Amino acid sequence: MSLSKQNRWGFGKKETASAPEPQTSPTPPATDDATAAAPAQPKFNTPAPSMPQPSKPKRESIPEDPYLELKSNIHRRLIEEIDLNQLSEKNGPGLREQIKDAINHLLMEENTLLTLSERDRMVEDILNEAMGLGPLEQLLRDQSVSEIMILGPQLVYVERSGKLTESKVRFKDDAHLLQIIDRIVSAVGRRVDETQPLCDARLKDGSRFNCVIPPLALDGPLVTIRKFSKDPLKVQDLINFGSLTPESAELLRAFVQGRLNIVISGGTGSGKTTLLNVLSSFIPDDERIVTIEDTAELQLQQKHVARMETRPPNLEGKGEITMRDLVKNSLRMRPERIVVGECRSGETLDMLQAMNTGHDGSLTTLHANTPRDAIRRMETMVMMAGYDLPQKAIREQISSAVHVIIQASRLSDGSRRVMNITEVVGMEGEVVLLQDIFHFVQYGVDENHKIIGSFKPTGIRPKFLDVLKAEGIELDESLFAL
Repeated sequence: MSLSKQNRWGFGKKETASAPEPQTSPTPPATDDATAAAPAQPKFNTPAPSMPQPSKPKRESIPEDPYLELKSNIHRRLIEEIDLNQLSEKNGPGLREQIKDAINHLLMEENTLLTLSERDRMVEDILNEAMGLGPLEQLLRDQSVSEIMILGPQLVYVERSGKLTESKVRFKDDAHLLQIIDRIVSAVGRRVDETQPLCDARLKDGSRFNCVIPPLALDGPLVTIRKFSKDPLKVQDLINFGSLTPESAELLRAFVQGRLNIVISGGTGSGKTTLLNVLSSFIPDDERIVTIEDTAELQLQQKHVARMETRPPNLEGKGEITMRDLVKNSLRMRPERIVVGECRSGETLDMLQAMNTGHDGSLTTLHANTPRDAIRRMETMVMMAGYDLPQKAIREQISSAVHVIIQASRLSDGSRRVMNITEVVGMEGEVVLLQDIFHFVQYGVDENHKIIGSFKPTGIRPKFLDVLKAEGIELDESLFAL
């Protein structure tokens, strides 16, 4: 017998088929043969020696939380009462209020004593479970949070102003957290399970999402979410934060408008993508830009932007589209600027060749701790392309393609700063010559452990001034004086 298709709140109710009656088999006739009824016992009953089992680390059980238990119970009843599959179909402005009324009715039926603030929090949490990403919703809405790091269901850290703190947000258990993960990855056509326990994705607001689940994650699913501001940061924001000085910002604007090829180097979380977004804002609106990324993060404001994103392999391990495939294809799209979100492998060779063949003004980022390390890393990544190129030929390719390396760092006080603006001068023998044009000089820390320092010119007149002058961009040479 099926349940009624309408419940008391007017939502469609799930139909459930009645279970078939169990079939009973006839009872076998009794027998007087005792030996047929019982198997023969062995003469000796010596237990087999047990093999020693390897000890496994004991994972602490998650203590029961009455609040989480009640929330789980109400959410379960809500699912029983309402067919949540129709939420996407009935996406009207009053839907949230209708679901809220249903939750309030279910809470009243539970006869649980809750304060007004506890009830409001409970209703909001269950709404997030039913219509959003559960406990993650409040962190995603918090504009002060720049990164979310989940270490299993009971340990969530957030980054605010460059500092990590533990959040009060909790998940009920591993299954609850896995359910939220599955909701995120399935929305972008990806999957995560025991056969594919790693996944990159992005949320609706553009935030970058990464997860690792068991068996690779030993203590529960691991999730990292890099949030991005809804309103892209502008160069004045970086000046206000102290990441740039007005003089260095003007210099970076001249680099982009003068079509210099720029590599942004830095460690994880140093602000490379933010800086790349700011630099891309200096590209004139009348130029065709092609962007290539693993996970779309760039927020270019120009109208004529061709955006591309890599694709992972399917269930059969086929259909993968790599960064290198996209960089190669971009050359057939008549780009005036190529922006690669991050060079990690053999696509570096294709990027350098594009910079050397008429696509001046291209930009990319890579992971390295110093400008010199950035050169070494580019050499290594070119070798990953699979060609047996002489080391000198690789260095010549780098020195002729890249004009400027901008080094970004996240300092001990959590601040993110541009540490070096370095010119790639050319080759001397088999060595790529670099010279710092600006660098950050640290003097110490104040009583609040904030870094004290200044971004200063080194006194060197850069060679690229002649290149900029040929593009009609004049810079006051006193900008580079000590």
